[in-house]
Order: sequence, then structure tokens, then C-alpha cells
Amino acid sequence: MINKTLFAREVRSSYKLLLIFLAVLALYGSMIVVMFDPKLGDSLNLMAESMPQLFAAFGMLDVGATLTQFIVNYLYGFLLIAFPLVFIVLLSNRLVARYVDRGSMAYLLATPNRRGRLARTQALVLLLACLCMVLWMTGLCWALSSALFPGELDTGRFLAVNAALYALLIFLSGVCFCASCCCNDTRWSCGIGAGAGIAFLLIQMISQAGEKFEGLKYIDPLTLFAPKELVAGESWPIWGALALAVSGLALMGAGIVAFSRRDLPV
Repeated sequence: MINKTLFAREVRSSYKLLLIFLAVLALYGSMIVVMFDPKLGDSLNLMAESMPQLFAAFGMLDVGATLTQFIVNYLYGFLLIAFPLVFIVLLSNRLVARYVDRGSMAYLLATPNRRGRLARTQALVLLLACLCMVLWMTGLCWALSSALFPGELDTGRFLAVNAALYALLIFLSGVCFCASCCCNDTRWSCGIGAGAGIAFLLIQMISQAGEKFEGLKYIDPLTLFAPKELVAGESWPIWGALALAVSGLALMGAGIVAFSRRDLPV
């Protein structure tokens, strides 16, 4: 199914990059949880009213009355999409396209392993790295909330939001990994993966900035990730998250097939 030796090697070579992003996310996550104060809501609402389009673009227009809403609004509307996207672009590029670009793929193909097995191994590394990121943020926010605001966090709905976040990261991983599998040049791989992700984010921000552009949300896959609606108890975001996960895995599968069949400059 996978190459265990290659898997272990990629884990060793990628953990430093992962630790850097985990540290950055921990900093922002800790700041958001510590900032929660029901009395602070009025001040934040005044700031939001002074710059409504800017706050709306980043999904922060509604401060939220509870700790769960506050964390979801300020972390899951933008930060926990943008930072993981950068990580996914960098890692997916390193896992496949960089090997081809540098000519190192010839050494991997010289081993008794089919291309599909090598590509599946790299895809698993990417999926597990994203899972580590989600589990880290889930555990960190839960631990801080339990310590600072006992009983304030709705654990069930918070876990549902993080499950949906992982589904979104699977989708973004699928886009970037497919690009990495189809490109011989790291510039094209990064350009396509990062370009698609940035386009999704920009469309989301524009669609949230005002009613005039609200219709753009129907062409943006990020619309299927709806953490606020999950916290509110709506059921459709569950199907949206499932659609994101299935689409992401399908894109990964397409990338693996394309990598297995195309000519490589080795």
C-alpha cells in the first residue's frame, strides 16, 4: 500500500516545518482564548461597527456571546484556513514536485516500487500532517478553555467544527497535491496550489464584505466550511464537510493516477 521507509524519511524531514506552523498557530490560538471576556464584546462590536466591511471580510463581524462562538469567529473564519494553506502548499510541493524538479525522483523510481505506491505514501504524509495540526489546535483550545473558563466551551460542537476543519484541509491538500503530481517544475506546482487557495480565500472575503457580492459564495468551495452554522446547530454543514473531504480525496486520487501515467523528466 505504502512504502514505510519513504514514509519514515518524509516524516523526519517534514516535522520541523510542521513544528514551526504549530508554534505559530499555538500563539494565535492562545491569544484568542485568553482574550475572551463577555465584557469585551461591546468594545469589539464598536470596532466592528466602525469598519464593518473589513471585519466581515475576515469573518469577524459577529463577536459571539459565548466562548465557543468567540473562538470559532476569530480563529476559524480566516486564521485556521490561511496558515494551514501555506503549510499545505509548501509540504505538498516538497513531497512530489521538488523530487521531479531536482531529478531526485529517478532514485526513488530505481527502487522496486511502483509510482502509485510512492505517491500514496506522500499523500498519507500530507494527510497525517494536517491531522496533527487539527488535533493540536483542538487540544490546545480545549485545554486553555477548560483551565481559564471551566464549563464555558461547548465541547461537542467544538469537536464538530474541528472535524469540518480537517475536511477542509483534506480538500486544500487534494488541490495542492494534485498540482504537485502534475507539474515538473516547483514554480508551477506552488503557483497552481497557492493560486487556487488564495483565489478561494479572496472570493470568500469579497462575498462576505457586502450584499452586492454575496452571490460569489456559490462558486467558492470554502462556503461548504461553515463553522458558525455548526455551532448554531445546523445540519447542512455536516454534508458540506463530507463533500469537501470526498472532493479532496478524489483530487488526491486523480493526482496519483496522473503521476503514475505521465512522462517524467528523469
